[in-house]
Amino acid sequence: MEYYIHAEKFFLGSNVEMGGYLQVVDGKFGRYQKNQPDGDIVEYSDKWIAPGLVDTHIHGLLNHDVMDASAEGIEAMANGLLKCGVTSWLPTTLTASSEQLKEVVQVISKNLDHFEGAKVQGIHFEGPYYTEKHKGAQNPKYFENPSIEEFHEWQAAANGMIRKISIAPERDGAVEFTAQISSEGVTVALGHSDATFEQAKACVEAGATMFTHTFNGMSGLDHREPGMAGAALSLQGVTDELICDGHHVNPYVVKILLDAKTPSKVALVTDCMKAGLMPDGDYILGEFPVIVQNGTARLKDSSHSLAGSILLLKDAIKNVVDWNVVTPEQAIQMATANAADSAGIGSKCGHILPGRDADFIVLDREMKLDKTYLNGEKVVG
Repeated sequence: MEYYIHAEKFFLGSNVEMGGYLQVVDGKFGRYQKNQPDGDIVEYSDKWIAPGLVDTHIHGLLNHDVMDASAEGIEAMANGLLKCGVTSWLPTTLTASSEQLKEVVQVISKNLDHFEGAKVQGIHFEGPYYTEKHKGAQNPKYFENPSIEEFHEWQAAANGMIRKISIAPERDGAVEFTAQISSEGVTVALGHSDATFEQAKACVEAGATMFTHTFNGMSGLDHREPGMAGAALSLQGVTDELICDGHHVNPYVVKILLDAKTPSKVALVTDCMKAGLMPDGDYILGEFPVIVQNGTARLKDSSHSLAGSILLLKDAIKNVVDWNVVTPEQAIQMATANAADSAGIGSKCGHILPGRDADFIVLDREMKLDKTYLNGEKVVG
């Protein structure tokens, strides 16, 4: 099947094109051209076309959690993500026992060919190699030092699907772990950590290339001790995750980060937990009770710490434009190409390029999601 999309604006990899036509052939992107072609035309003359969004840090949706180790739950999340404009994602684990983590990745890897909805492009491990001071909603009873051997056991159980792991740089063996695991093609991110600037820098120099939900769960910036936040702001060659729901990071701090790093080195993520696309109320994240209200998910203990988010990626791209900190083009880049490339899955998603799967979204001029396409077929809208 072949058709052409006519739209007001196309967010292509190299630039933004106004008007024109994008070819879709047998579920793949073809060429973009200015002149009207012969053939079937799908008309979106007042809309914008962007790559499908890529969420590389998401724990749950629709009352399902990755840690449930349920194939049905993963598929329900994948189908729900299409309503969020997400066409590719990395199911993200929480800190847990080694055996539970192995069970989770086995369920995902064994059922990979059967999942429908947004495409599972790999797995993201958030923990358990963290430290307690900035634990957030991670369970400290399972915290431990990084182990290359243990990671290899998880990776074997996952059939090589672990694309990204987040660790605390001050943990014993963190530098050696980073050097080895990054050399194997897995993205090492730094987070949930009270590390000094020097400790974070040592892991970056060993191969770490990301910071996990920047500013959240990390030692802050002081003018004499830059900490993890200072490392995320100043070190070159790393991409910073950012949760842009207006609760995790103040919009003016978002601007500070973007001014320091430029949008090319920021990846929008949601860190969404199971209450995403669900009503307010009581939920569980990992083993902890959580209350969802007023746009946030918080632990019900005395800390009231943020416990993931209920953010949808389609809302994150609109927020950063509405806050006037980036252009629409930059917002799309942060939630597509940057996210995909930072997790080593940019050859599969995040870009509109000839021969790639025709996974894309249709936006209106206010950056609101209008439609979602998967493999060239409309699945939402």
